[in-house]
Amino acid sequence: MLLDAPTAVHLRRLSPLDFLERSAAVYRERVAVVDGDARWTYPEMLERVYRFAHVLAALGVVKGDRVAVLCKNESTLLEAHFAVPAAGAILCALNIRLVKNEIEYIAGHCGATVVVYDAEFAPLVADLPTPVVRISVDDLAALIAHASSERFDNPASDEDETISINYTSGTTGQPKGVMYTHRGAYQNALAEIFHAGLRPESVYLWTLPMFHCNGWCFPWAVTAAGATHVCLPKVDPERIFALIEREGVTHFCGAPTVLIGLANHPGAKPFARPVSVTTAGAPPAPTTIAQMEALGAVITHVYGLTETYGPVTVCAWQPQWDTLEPAERARMKARQGVGMLTVGPDDVRVVRNEPAADGSLVDVPRDGATQGEIVMRGNNVMKGYYDDPAATARAFAGGYFHSGDIAVWHADGYLEIQDRAKDVIISGGENISTVQVEKAILEHAAVLECAVVAKPDDKWGEVPKAFVTLKPGASLGEDELIAHCRERLPGYKTPKAVEFGDLPKTSTGKIQKFVLREREWQDKGKRVN
Repeated sequence: MLLDAPTAVHLRRLSPLDFLERSAAVYRERVAVVDGDARWTYPEMLERVYRFAHVLAALGVVKGDRVAVLCKNESTLLEAHFAVPAAGAILCALNIRLVKNEIEYIAGHCGATVVVYDAEFAPLVADLPTPVVRISVDDLAALIAHASSERFDNPASDEDETISINYTSGTTGQPKGVMYTHRGAYQNALAEIFHAGLRPESVYLWTLPMFHCNGWCFPWAVTAAGATHVCLPKVDPERIFALIEREGVTHFCGAPTVLIGLANHPGAKPFARPVSVTTAGAPPAPTTIAQMEALGAVITHVYGLTETYGPVTVCAWQPQWDTLEPAERARMKARQGVGMLTVGPDDVRVVRNEPAADGSLVDVPRDGATQGEIVMRGNNVMKGYYDDPAATARAFAGGYFHSGDIAVWHADGYLEIQDRAKDVIISGGENISTVQVEKAILEHAAVLECAVVAKPDDKWGEVPKAFVTLKPGASLGEDELIAHCRERLPGYKTPKAVEFGDLPKTSTGKIQKFVLREREWQDKGKRVN
């Protein structure tokens, strides 16, 4: 994929598609994918990807089209990370935890021409507009079996072209489509290889959803390393321990809630070999880190957002920290850290709320106490929000992406999150829009007004809690309201607790959410659990 003359000799477009072709040529006997009882080598995986791309072309997919995939962590979604861009299209991996109207909105917003889905999710895509081609995984597999295996190469003409669109969880209402580029995906995958320590002999277990930030770019990273992908449709601690032992798993990723589930599972036992675990989604508790290390896990803590291809910083470990007491060592590891390998020295900053007179951003002092917002730019930052230039402009104010996360900057250059500026709840690694939850609550006839904030939770980090004022004379119980929300929201977005009463307000009648948050987090040192 060389660039045009006269620069063709010394430049090549960066695209993660090259990773699969290289591994198929270099690691010809290496098992690339384990999916249940099925196994494929890298040459076989490449052939399946070619066949997949030919099927998409036969379905009418042309360069620039969007192909949505609604699948669990299985080989179809893994191969789609290569087959869809190989066909010249843009991958939209859909969150399987969303409800029907959310799936319909995303498919419509991105303009998907083809939707690939697991049979169990058929009801979620049943009412998509007629022009959209819907094809089940089973039907796709039958077509792939008879498709051409000839090399399919319809590459991006520019490494800045969009390779995927990942939708946020609607942190300010409707979800936004985050555009990743071929270049960004390539660079982030290389950083993941370095920080996770992936090698050709590595075996990676898919505990992290592939639909989430393209699995933090690990579909491309594991492939580039020539390592083995072990598919896992559902996070099940018992199954995870069994696969670690049976397949010789060496690496996996997951939010702290996954680690909590493993560390506290009745069948938990030390791993037969060290297992490298990359965690993010919420700051891991030092206790969780210590528990996992006792099982033989080597924890790498990273931080990022959908808008940064997943991880953008890493708590890069310093050898001198090895001598610290376990509790202090775990506390150091819980910090969000410094920019990853492909992030420039000034690409991640903590800045004051108010810019300078000339509009430039001003860093907070590195004193571990002064709070500011985390901002980013560079290779790990999205191209922008799909079909939303206004939101893109707001997010990129001052030449940086504004995370909305509040942190302090330590003297050693490591940042540590303290709070969140946006009304976003991060529960088990999933973003929850409080606005969306409030809208669902307000649909109940007995509700006058409400506010939703994060409540600390030992398992999920934080969960939604609703504060509700009822209409005069109305009667409503906690269980009834939660059931009402469960009919309208995915389970993880449903409030886990409800408190009835008057809401704190300003003199102008605005609900003071910060008062409610302070009340829920008053026993915590900081408002991130």
